[in-house]
Amino acid sequence: MPPLPKRKYPKSRQGKRRSHLRADAPGLVDCPQCRSPRLPHNACPVCGTYKRRQVLDIKTPELPDQRPS
Repeated sequence: MPPLPKRKYPKSRQGKRRSHLRADAPGLVDCPQCRSPRLPHNACPVCGTYKRRQVLDIKTPELPDQRPS
């Protein structure tokens, strides 16, 4: 049988032990092309560039004609 704790750990001690286990916000950098925030070492989802080269084809949605009738 594995060893077991003899007493119950208080919630405060458990919280202190787990204080470094948290979800951190991802570090964002500005895209040099379009200045929108993106993840580092990833292609920009807005303009599709990576290291100043076009690597993704970004399709813009076509808007319907809104002519006054």
